[in-house]
Amino acid sequence: MTGLADRMKAGLDAPICVTWELTYACNLRCIHCLSSSGRRDPRELSTVEAETVIDELERMQVFYVNIGGGEPTLRPDFWHLVDYSVAHGVGVKFSTNGSRIDATVARDLAATDYVDVQISIDGADAVTNDAVRGEGSFRTAIAAMGHLRDAGFGGFKISVVMTRHNIAQLDRFAGLAERFGAQLRLTRLRPSGRGADSWHDLHATNEQQVGLYDWLLDRPDVLTGDSFFHLSALGEPLPGLNLCGAGRVVCLIDPLGDVYACPFVLHDDFRAGNVRDTGGFASVWRDSELFTGLRGPRSAGACSSCGQFDACQGGCMAAKFFTGLPLDGPDPECVNGHGRVLMESAAGSLPAAGTDHSRPTPVSLGARRRLGGRISGRISV
Repeated sequence: MTGLADRMKAGLDAPICVTWELTYACNLRCIHCLSSSGRRDPRELSTVEAETVIDELERMQVFYVNIGGGEPTLRPDFWHLVDYSVAHGVGVKFSTNGSRIDATVARDLAATDYVDVQISIDGADAVTNDAVRGEGSFRTAIAAMGHLRDAGFGGFKISVVMTRHNIAQLDRFAGLAERFGAQLRLTRLRPSGRGADSWHDLHATNEQQVGLYDWLLDRPDVLTGDSFFHLSALGEPLPGLNLCGAGRVVCLIDPLGDVYACPFVLHDDFRAGNVRDTGGFASVWRDSELFTGLRGPRSAGACSSCGQFDACQGGCMAAKFFTGLPLDGPDPECVNGHGRVLMESAAGSLPAAGTDHSRPTPVSLGARRRLGGRISGRISV
């Protein structure tokens, strides 16, 4: 495993997966949204341009794309792009608030290979969830889960961003996953997008982090990706990728085709290029100065005196960047408290926020238009 980790640190010829935000359009206004989504940007990639990216990913033998947004199903060509990707050997995992998953769509998804679905919630009940995601969003997500379960779509994911307000509901989240035959996936809150404004109210306390770590150790079947590798400083490493994969094994393509090293940092400092540039995505991945720098040897910096750097790798680059901490410094949620101390003593300014795509007012899910039927494997919207 050590050899594999070292190889990942040096970067791979192609990313294991690509996070792809297809659109900024969204019918919700979650208070922690990484991309401040809401309104579609008219400059987003066309259908043909998106197909060209998929063709590149096929040639590079990328395993799958992790599609998000915004709410990706709002793109009129979304289901076409899913079908196109699968037909070209690139698996699809997409995250959705569930507002467009009805019984017909669920049956079509259950009959499609190489597609995985993540339903996003942020509370095990409507009160907790809707305070973050908007009124009616919990009811909508539960209905989508029921449609997937009834269609026999086994093992879809329930994706939850951990906050100080829902972390006490871990057992209830696990119960929801069991009820719907789903798999639970927990992710870390990052102070990006609208999350920068809500982070201080939402991010977990140190005591809660210790409780989460113990809970996850007892449940290795719960997915976390690379969300909580900073907790490895508490002892035994958690399952998953225990290092920052930004620019090494993962990256993000935004709706306009800009490629960012970190899926959680849509900021010019982490922009490596654009898929519309000469050479396309492959050239950005293999030749960009930013990615080359991220794949080089990394200094422990201010963490060198702690002794836990090999375990926690200094924590999350996005969390540090958006809280004004140096990238070679401790994570703001460092379990030993070093990040908190540094934040209290630092007087540095925070990075400027990215473009705000929010709608003036969120769309009510309760008043949404009912979804049309599938036609020839597509959804008509």
